[in-house]
Amino acid sequence: MEEEQSVAKLPLIEAECSARLGISNIDYDQDQHGGVGSLDSAGAPVETRSTAVLCICTFAAACAAFTGGCLASYSSLAESGIIADLGLTVAEYSVFGSIMTGGAMLGAVISGRMTDFIGRRRGAWLLDLGRLSLGIGFGLTCYVGPVYLAEITPKNVRGLLMSISQSMTGYGASFTFLVGSFVTWRSLAIIGCIPSLLLLLALFFIPESPRWLDYIENQRLQQNSDDNVLNLFRRKYLHIVIIGVGLMVVQTSDGLCGFLFYMSEIFDSAGISSTLGFILVAVVQIPSFVLTAALIDKFGRRTLLMASATGQCLGCFLTGLSYFLQDVDWWKEASPILALIGVLVYMGSYAFGMAQIPWIVVSEILPINVKGSAGTLCNLVNWFCSWVVSYTFNYSFSWSPTGTFFIYAGMCGFGVAFIAKLVPETKGRTLEEIHASLTHIMQ
Repeated sequence: MEEEQSVAKLPLIEAECSARLGISNIDYDQDQHGGVGSLDSAGAPVETRSTAVLCICTFAAACAAFTGGCLASYSSLAESGIIADLGLTVAEYSVFGSIMTGGAMLGAVISGRMTDFIGRRRGAWLLDLGRLSLGIGFGLTCYVGPVYLAEITPKNVRGLLMSISQSMTGYGASFTFLVGSFVTWRSLAIIGCIPSLLLLLALFFIPESPRWLDYIENQRLQQNSDDNVLNLFRRKYLHIVIIGVGLMVVQTSDGLCGFLFYMSEIFDSAGISSTLGFILVAVVQIPSFVLTAALIDKFGRRTLLMASATGQCLGCFLTGLSYFLQDVDWWKEASPILALIGVLVYMGSYAFGMAQIPWIVVSEILPINVKGSAGTLCNLVNWFCSWVVSYTFNYSFSWSPTGTFFIYAGMCGFGVAFIAKLVPETKGRTLEEIHASLTHIMQ
């Protein structure tokens, strides 16, 4: 009963918080709470100010995502240079490549609670320490960014703005692929600092989430909380947890970190120029991200997710098939081309939906009263699966490149079935409507 009353009061509380923060068009009736052309107490157009605030908030989240994309793809470009300069073995480089995900798991463990509490060899060792700390930061921001935007953005443009923000991870990867093809790994690491500095600057100009302010006020008044890990397995929240955790598994167990972290190894073993491959991957990803942002609020999250996972499945299959042709010594002249096509199809399909939409859906479906614990769980699962893939890729690739990519293709196929069966459509619905429909399913 208390929960229903709190949900019923949310629009009024949001109106008060939003007016104070200058964000007028959250998910409530603008005609009743100051619509287009209305003035605030200072006489300033509310809509104009709210648009500016949303742009700055989106820019801040985009900087965080861009930094993450640069970080994720860095090891792929730097592999040959680091191994040559520092004399690392394959095992040592596997530690370097995967340690980011270990740091991200640490960041994931504290991300939910922190967000609820404060608002939303010598050379080899130095490399590992730096990548570990970057991973911790990325593990925090990859959860906080989508949650923050989901809570402050109007429902009619929520998919667009969140897609633009989340797609910056791919733009960061594409940027790294392009620039890293022409500069040294040390220069590439320095260039990667720039978006982090822009994020730090933007943080001084963005407001706190009104929904979080409401939640904190309700907690102060009611002095109770459902935000406990054990409560996530109550019948009421179980369906949401399955969807959130499942999406994180689908996003990361399909070989993504293998492609991102060790792409130069894939190209070299297939007989493809790494420089040409990186440039083509960067070029293919950009229009895919643009299409996702343009279509997500028209066709919905589920449709784009299923199309993306299907394309990834095809890309993995083509890549595995190219190595199979090498193994059987048949049509070997076509094998490099097939491998290149497979990588391009996989990365283009990933950019078309799987890169950004799972985090968008997770940030939309988690009720605010369990968002800390549920978000931490989803984030931790995401990065644990990423660590498994990134650490084992070199070993499984040495065992059988064909088998490795066929296994990834199978995981992509599982993802298509999971999305079709369990993932709800969230476009055009307020967060409260989404939460009410999902929690009532299991009551």
